[in-house]
Amino acid sequence: MDRTEQFKNAITQGYTCKGTSIVLGGAILDGNAFSLPVSIPLKTMNRHGLIAGATGTGKTKTIQVLSEQLSQNGIPVLMMDIKGDFSGIAVAGEEKDFIKERHAKIGLPFNAKGFPVEFLSLSAQPGVKLRATVSEFGPVLFSRILDLNETQTGVVAVIFKYCDDKKMPLLDLKDIKKVMNYITEEGKDEISEMYGKISTATTGTILRKIIELEQQGGAVFFGEKSFDIEDLMRIDEKGYGYINIVRLNDIQDKPKLFSTFMLNLLAEVYNTMPEKGDVEQPELVIFIDEAHLIFNEASKALLNQIETIVKLIRSKGIGIYFITQNPMDVPKEVLSQLGLKIQHALRAFTANDRQAIKQTSENYPLSEFYKTDEIITSLGIGEALVTALNEKGIPTPLVACMMRAPESRMDILTEEEISTFNNASKLVPKYNEVIDRESAYEMLTQKIDAISEEATVKEVEKRSSKDPGMGEIIGKQVVKAVTSATFIRGAFNVLMRVLKK
Repeated sequence: MDRTEQFKNAITQGYTCKGTSIVLGGAILDGNAFSLPVSIPLKTMNRHGLIAGATGTGKTKTIQVLSEQLSQNGIPVLMMDIKGDFSGIAVAGEEKDFIKERHAKIGLPFNAKGFPVEFLSLSAQPGVKLRATVSEFGPVLFSRILDLNETQTGVVAVIFKYCDDKKMPLLDLKDIKKVMNYITEEGKDEISEMYGKISTATTGTILRKIIELEQQGGAVFFGEKSFDIEDLMRIDEKGYGYINIVRLNDIQDKPKLFSTFMLNLLAEVYNTMPEKGDVEQPELVIFIDEAHLIFNEASKALLNQIETIVKLIRSKGIGIYFITQNPMDVPKEVLSQLGLKIQHALRAFTANDRQAIKQTSENYPLSEFYKTDEIITSLGIGEALVTALNEKGIPTPLVACMMRAPESRMDILTEEEISTFNNASKLVPKYNEVIDRESAYEMLTQKIDAISEEATVKEVEKRSSKDPGMGEIIGKQVVKAVTSATFIRGAFNVLMRVLKK
């Protein structure tokens, strides 16, 4: 049996699935593409994965293909779109000549079509607003996001406990900032009596870190109405899973906000979804583009939290896929948890590049058909090395694959087209109303006002007892101040009503 026949047998045995699968493309050997499907079992798609490669090598189209294949198998997708590249998945593509040629080589049909899409946003961009309350994070997760030490984390725990005891909701960042100010000023004696003394230096440090998060866009993210994870699991009338695209192209320079959102999302999905065990297909697949934005800015505690969630969340039927240029961007503790690896080309321009390629090749199984460190640099656009898990959870042979083309548009939508989809969305009106109900900020403001008023009354009484005439003068000044404030508030409310009309 010659080498080509040995290769065909190895790929056929390694990538033939008895159950439902998705087909990535056709196998390549010595630069020749074969009609040998590289298929991935759906039942292993919750075992996470990595899609890596240099800029312009085809990562985006690979994610598009995976999302399409998952969607048409009834599996919803959540896609973190950092560069704004994926919106075209909502409309049908076009079978151009190069697509016909590619699909003829790998023996796969091409059916141009669009897929059900929902656009979501963490910022002011149009789309479904993603929000969460401070209370939903809890003291531990909130502290890890702020990268607090043990003492500071203890203070945050006290704040959450105090608000729970006093039935004061912590909804947004202005709520927790107000509590921070209260426990160091007007309420320091109350807090000290109930929970012990708190250092103003500690609260000052925490407050500065909250302000840093606020400046990166946290004020938009924290609040109501909280996003319901169940709304990511929708299936359309044709049985296709919705592809939920989080448009993040305006927060590339705000890694703190991105990592905050991602950690909250993963924790919420994990806490919400029931245990699934060994399932035939995942409940949801999450693609995290530009994954280094999470890991580069993450503290040790935050990395540990991400690693733990990645390990545990697959039992809930959730698959997580990290997309980055270099696999070394992903911590080795996370990398070791990834069952599917799709490696597009890397380029060796410098000694550091060559060293990175050598390290990358060591993360893949040995192959009698490829020299991994050499083929990584010679892969063409839309070609990749693939290794996955078969239906028994055993790693498949390493194979170079000519990826199939996306069936949806390989370009972005215009803003007008995106607006059309948003206008037809059922989720936009559900989540885009800003709710600012009474919470810790308003309750503490009233409490502080009451304390201030009580102190003023006591001062008037004290002076009155010493000098009745002086008490009358002060009383008139207080009445005048209160009346003026009342008038201003009343006039402002009348003005607002007129403007609303």
